[in-house]
Amino acid sequence: MDPKTPLLAPSATTPSEIRAALAALHARETSLTTRLNGLLQSHQNDITRSLSRLDNLRANLGDQVIASRTISNNMLSSASERASHLSSRVRTLDLEKQRVEDTLRVVEQVAELKACVAGVVGSMGAPQDWEAAAGYIARAARVPEEIVKGGFACAVVPSVEVPDAPWVTLENARESLCSLFLREFKRAAGEGDDARVTRFFKLFPLIGRGDEGLDVYGSYVCQGVAGTARAVLKDGANVDKGGLFYANALTRLFDHVARIVDLHGGLVERHYGTGKMVKVIERLQVEADVQGGIILDSWNDERAVDRRLTDVKSYPFSFLVQSFLPQQRGFGGTPRVNSPAVGGSNNDGGAGAVRNSEDEGVNMKEVHALLSEIAFMLGRWSLYSRFLAAKCREPDAPEDAPLDIPEVLTKSNLSRKVTGKLLTPYNVLTTFFFRRSVEKAFQMDEPLAGLSLNMNRPIDNNPPYIISAVDDVMYIVNTLIEKSISTSQKAVIDQVVPTISTLLGSDFLRMIQTKMRDESYPRPAVAGGFPPEDKIIAFIVLINSLDMSNEYIARITTALLTPAGEQNGTENNRPLSLKDSFPFKNDAREVAARLNSLNTSFTTKSNELLSEAINVLTSQVIKLRLRPILSDTFRDADYTLTDDEMADLAAQNDMEKDELLEQVPATFEHGWDRLMKPIERLMTPRTFTAVLDRTAEYLARILEKRIWSYAGGRTSPDGAIRMARDFEQIVKTISKSNYSVRSMFERTRQILEVANYEDDEWDDEVAVDEGWILSDEEMRRARTLARA
Repeated sequence: MDPKTPLLAPSATTPSEIRAALAALHARETSLTTRLNGLLQSHQNDITRSLSRLDNLRANLGDQVIASRTISNNMLSSASERASHLSSRVRTLDLEKQRVEDTLRVVEQVAELKACVAGVVGSMGAPQDWEAAAGYIARAARVPEEIVKGGFACAVVPSVEVPDAPWVTLENARESLCSLFLREFKRAAGEGDDARVTRFFKLFPLIGRGDEGLDVYGSYVCQGVAGTARAVLKDGANVDKGGLFYANALTRLFDHVARIVDLHGGLVERHYGTGKMVKVIERLQVEADVQGGIILDSWNDERAVDRRLTDVKSYPFSFLVQSFLPQQRGFGGTPRVNSPAVGGSNNDGGAGAVRNSEDEGVNMKEVHALLSEIAFMLGRWSLYSRFLAAKCREPDAPEDAPLDIPEVLTKSNLSRKVTGKLLTPYNVLTTFFFRRSVEKAFQMDEPLAGLSLNMNRPIDNNPPYIISAVDDVMYIVNTLIEKSISTSQKAVIDQVVPTISTLLGSDFLRMIQTKMRDESYPRPAVAGGFPPEDKIIAFIVLINSLDMSNEYIARITTALLTPAGEQNGTENNRPLSLKDSFPFKNDAREVAARLNSLNTSFTTKSNELLSEAINVLTSQVIKLRLRPILSDTFRDADYTLTDDEMADLAAQNDMEKDELLEQVPATFEHGWDRLMKPIERLMTPRTFTAVLDRTAEYLARILEKRIWSYAGGRTSPDGAIRMARDFEQIVKTISKSNYSVRSMFERTRQILEVANYEDDEWDDEVAVDEGWILSDEEMRRARTLARA
């Protein structure tokens, strides 16, 4: 049977066919079995021989393994034992070597100790070689204490000359030398022998008495501090102590301490170790507390600071109080007494007498001088604090790391005295000085002369036209803040800047508001009339004053916040940036936040008042005068006429048609210029822009209302075109000073544009959305302006 014959024919569908296929399979199986048995029989002998050979080889290999193990045990066991024995001997030798080395080290240290003890005793004898004795003690200090007090040293070191235990001998020598060095140091200090002072000062750390050396050295340098301070006060006993005498005395005290720390710091650090100068600084600060306290107490008594504080705290500020009182008005308004406004009393028997009597109580020049003196002393205290903070910082601190006020200053008596006798008076006096300056600025304020709404009259003054009080007050603001920053005291800034911010709102802005309300409010003199020209001018000047006050405050804060040399590419007047003036931790950032807060707070309050004032000017002056201008502009305008009828009307009036067509925009332009140009000439650009915006917004509503009045076919097609042209010229006139106001008339323009489309053009325009701002209803209404 062919092997390739399928086992079961696929076409077998009947039982006979299946049986035939099955028989074929059985025959094939029988054939394969016979062939396999024949192959197995023919190779059986070869297989048997191979298996026998393998059994013989296994028996031989077993004998060889046993022989190998026997050889290994006989040859290697002795070597292993010998290696173990050698390792043990090496460890024993290492231990013995270590013990010998330790013994030699102890012997050497004891020998060194014995030599040091002998050297100390010998040097302290007849030779009196104190440097050598201190050197021997320093060498002995390097011997471990367990060796010094060990039995071996106690047995070997003592001798007939020095029978005591070594540590007893050394300790007695230290005490004896310490007493001797102290005595000799004080003697040299008393004699002013700096060389001997330095000689004995360097010996204290060698004998382990560094603290005693630093203490006595601190006392020595403190004598110089006390002597210098007393000499300064003594020299000033018979001289005038005005000006900066006490400030200079305090400066000399701080400079003397700083020089001592700077000159002696290297010596102390070299012989006593890093950071040991802090102990001397602490001792110096104790003396500086005493001498600085004496200077501040003397200054306080000499300047009668307590009395001045009492005077400024009880100062009545009569002018401000009276200015803020409700005013009693009769017909036309009555100016208040001593008012700086137009017509206010300013003779010798009136406001001048009040000012003189008030100034007699507190002399502003003396207060200013006292503030300058305190600021100078606070600045020197800050510089001194910064110097000590740098000297007391950790040795591994980065150079650019913020400084921390050292504990030696925070807990010092002088720090508390500076706070009580300098910081607190400075804050109180600054508050008084600023408020009194605001009061005096408005007392002395006089109206600007030569201002007029008549364009034919020239103005001699230069813009901006503001009250003089603004310049005076802002100068004082800048001066006081710069003076406060010069103190480098964050506590001063925390008090002064918020106080100035508060007083600017409560006094300065309130005074301007009061003058607007009571003296310059542009109300008509008679019912139905226009406000007087002088009131309008005065009101505009006050509006300008508010605007320029915002600019001045912004300039002041920007100049103070801008680092030196970076303002407008030129050098700044301030020599130091805030970071340089306030080097401690986050002080500079917090001071900057205070200044930004001042600018934000003042600008917010001022802008509120400025917005109200511009509303008043727009409603009480401009709107009142715009009404007759608009009435004259559209008096003869007739948008129901066609072009031919307009030509006939021009002929009847002996006019050219173009002249008649230009009558509406020309009339408006003439009235607009007469109204707005004088106001623009007087106002600052920012305030006039605000006024123009309000006016344009108002006119946009008026013109739109006028356009809608023609809805329902009340104009001719030619009239609607003329209306669009006239209104376009009116808007052009309004936007001459500021093109951006044209956007306010967009609704007006679109209404007239929709009205003037031809029907077929309009259908195409509606199909294309071009961003109309009119609603569908308004567009349909606009299409009814011109009759068909």
